[in-house]
Amino acid sequence: MSTEQPQPEAGPSPLPAVSPESAALQAPVENPRVGIEEFLKLDLRAARVLAAERVPKSRKLLKLEVDLGHERRTLVAGIAEAYEPEALVGRVVAIVANLKPATVMGVESNGMILAASAPGGLPIVVGFEKEPPLGARIK
Repeated sequence: MSTEQPQPEAGPSPLPAVSPESAALQAPVENPRVGIEEFLKLDLRAARVLAAERVPKSRKLLKLEVDLGHERRTLVAGIAEAYEPEALVGRVVAIVANLKPATVMGVESNGMILAASAPGGLPIVVGFEKEPPLGARIK
């Protein structure tokens, strides 16, 4: 006589509950998927914010001076509603370093800071758990 108890069948583990708010954030992206070759064309880098100030006559824009380790650049970022300029100084952030320059509200921007935002929400600047070297490639 066997004393072995029958084991329940192993099935897929249950998925965590999804709130309506997080479901909206997980909705399928409408943009087409890109291949790794296209993604690698982006030059994403770690940069330290050296200075930040509001762009005159704009409630959304900040002018940032960033250090990439080997060069300094000016960026214009639409994050002023979420961040006070002095709160960004000293932070290491992620930027797109090979974006073509663009003049925004009279300021030449040479890159783009990466930020996440929910529909209708404020941007949240992408940062790091541990500080990488300035200019480190993000992949």
